[in-house]
Amino acid sequence: MSVRRPRTTTNPYVSQLAGSLPESVSVTWFSWSAALLGRYDVFHVHWPEVLLRRSTRSRTALAQARFAALMLRLKLTRTPVVRTLHNTGSHEAGSWGEARLLAWCDRLTRHWVLLNPETPQPAGRSTVVLHGHYRDWYRGVPVPPATSGRLLFFGLVRPYKGVERLLGAFRELGDSQASLRVVGKAADPALGRRVVELVDADERATAVLGHADDATLAAEVGRAQLVVLPYEELHNSGAVLLALSLGRPVLVPSTSTTEDLAREVGPEWVLRYRGALDAADLRAALAVVARTTVGALPDLSRREWPDLGRQHADVYRSVRVSRAVPR
Repeated sequence: MSVRRPRTTTNPYVSQLAGSLPESVSVTWFSWSAALLGRYDVFHVHWPEVLLRRSTRSRTALAQARFAALMLRLKLTRTPVVRTLHNTGSHEAGSWGEARLLAWCDRLTRHWVLLNPETPQPAGRSTVVLHGHYRDWYRGVPVPPATSGRLLFFGLVRPYKGVERLLGAFRELGDSQASLRVVGKAADPALGRRVVELVDADERATAVLGHADDATLAAEVGRAQLVVLPYEELHNSGAVLLALSLGRPVLVPSTSTTEDLAREVGPEWVLRYRGALDAADLRAALAVVARTTVGALPDLSRREWPDLGRQHADVYRSVRVSRAVPR
């Protein structure tokens, strides 16, 4: 895997994926020494830009040199590359050099794993393996009852996720019984300061800008009557599935993928809006969730991890027997 050994801040998706694989598949977690010098049959790439981005120019240059060496090793050894396409493109633009290296990685990719059938088909072979749920991950973690009128945004606060627009729409919502909670680490200090300023301007809003562990996140999601994720770009979202796994409906923009998800799990669980989020969208969604049966859960039966692990193992086996030499 192109992901380092999981820590408390690691995306649970990769931990659940590794745990779901059959015994015939063993996972080596990423380190530069293991990637460049170790023995492995398949290199599975997640979020490749993470391997290239560092806080200083010198560190970035070193990371890019290592990445280039890794691509060369994979090409010369004919090691198959599998890539999970978590996003259709990076949410933040990188440098020209980064774009060239990512394009090289794309050319070496023997098989693509798509998380939903709406993902544009990349060149080469691909398999749709749905994003798994988080019910097993949070089994045994206390989830408190929902608080009437409480809205929640959670996750890494990044510009494209629309937190500032959400706070603006909430300010226009004339409902003294409603409240808004923002939980998550800000991607940059300037954005964090803007969010704090907007929260401080509305006594009904609060924010905790920092990493939330599993217990804290389960408590925050549990107390929400509705999770609002007003992303400017929404193709795949682990946050949506996490909220659904804990039994909380979500309000998201209408896209081909969210429309599909609503049909899969039930439209009362995936509420959609069109255009820019506004107070009317929040008001309408709160009216819908007020009628949701307490204790009900969405249908996530298509997203069981044992099935998804077997599908990944099939992909790994298929690329091992393929001898096509990538460019």
